[in-house]
Amino acid sequence: MKHLIEKWKENKIIKDIEVEKAFLKADRKYFVPEEYKNKIYHDYPLHIGFQQTISQPTTVAIMTQALEVKKGQKILDIGSGSGWQSAVLSFLVGNKGKVISIEYVKELAELAKKNLEKLKIKNVEIIHGDGNKGYEKEAPYDRIIMAAYSDDFPEELIKQLKEDGIIIGPLGTEYNQEMIKARKTGKKLLRENLGSFIFVPLKF
Repeated sequence: MKHLIEKWKENKIIKDIEVEKAFLKADRKYFVPEEYKNKIYHDYPLHIGFQQTISQPTTVAIMTQALEVKKGQKILDIGSGSGWQSAVLSFLVGNKGKVISIEYVKELAELAKKNLEKLKIKNVEIIHGDGNKGYEKEAPYDRIIMAAYSDDFPEELIKQLKEDGIIIGPLGTEYNQEMIKARKTGKKLLRENLGSFIFVPLKF
């Protein structure tokens, strides 16, 4: 991970020492399938089965930095995949924080749980369910992150976001997506475009 982190620091993608530490603790090697062990630190997505991927490392770094995570926060992570993003977030929120991670594919939800157990992570709850609906039981959330695209942020997610909370995710169509960071202010979302990305669809 170290050479990737150094590149991110040089390019000012990572600006926070806590984000750097989180990526070192949640090494990508714990979340990549065995057949791709020689590509763990390559800067592109890798298949994890069920037509899903573990995201490109730089994309995860950009989204994590933009989320502005603080210790003790509660985060909703949509699209657990193999659990990497949840692991990074778990170290950022610390022991007093919590990550709720929702995965549509049951087998991947189980995989994420097993991968997090390897690192003895106890502040992440993996839930098999529909990410469009969020998880009202634990709402409201300080931060929400989506690792799948939608035409816009689902209404249920916006409702479950705290005032002044941040939501981030790819919005658009299959081949035309923009990474949008938005801060909730009253009934409005103040939006910022972080550039073009490609993700799998938010399933329901």
